[in-house]
Amino acid sequence: MGHQMLGAAMGARTYKLPFGHHGGNHPVSDLATGRVEITSQNHNYCVDPDTLHGAEITHLNLNDGTLEGFRCTDVAAFAIQYHPEAGPGPHDSHYLFGRFAELMDRKGRP
Repeated sequence: MGHQMLGAAMGARTYKLPFGHHGGNHPVSDLATGRVEITSQNHNYCVDPDTLHGAEITHLNLNDGTLEGFRCTDVAAFAIQYHPEAGPGPHDSHYLFGRFAELMDRKGRP
């Protein structure tokens, strides 16, 4: 839900998915690396990327092309829509915890 809240705080709208994303084994593409992560998900809404400003899209769901992650361009923040701690990959998304720690070390600077 933090992903949707950050998107809303940036002025983006959310919309209800026809079937939602639930369970493990959802393939998500990391656009920076081209790697595919196997993710665990549990959500019914998605941030509309066409209404998201001041952010760079970082992750897309390969099943339906929906937004799965973005990073803010003006503040030190990023969000993903899945659960990296669930580890269905099992280690596909662990780099996100390191990325978060780096942001904390920079003390809020993008």
